[in-house]
Amino acid sequence: MNQAIHTDKAPAAIGPYSQAIQAGNVVYVSGQLPIDPATGSFAGEDVAAQTRQSLTNIRNILEAGGLDMSKVVKTTVMLKDIADFAAMNEVYAEFFTAPYPARAAFQVAALPKDARVEIECVAVL
Repeated sequence: MNQAIHTDKAPAAIGPYSQAIQAGNVVYVSGQLPIDPATGSFAGEDVAAQTRQSLTNIRNILEAGGLDMSKVVKTTVMLKDIADFAAMNEVYAEFFTAPYPARAAFQVAALPKDARVEIECVAVL
């Protein structure tokens, strides 16, 4: 049975989806925009600040489900501009330790609210 995971420490869903769903021993975290849940605004304009907020949102959602970042096995990073890859990667490295999760990162045509980055992940209990 699927169980929704929700926390007020991450932005509320802006559509008909859950922040995360636990299905068996797997947790699927929806793409997280760099929205600070306290203000409802982006954490900053640059990709480093936005990456930090997106990953903080993921961390807070995982914690609400009783997990931490070490349980993440796969991430997908969507960038508005692939030229931001190095700056995103530098912040990303602050949130994970070896063995690092598998990852895909790519440029997309556009992101909701004109964000510079959106990140989703899969974690295992």
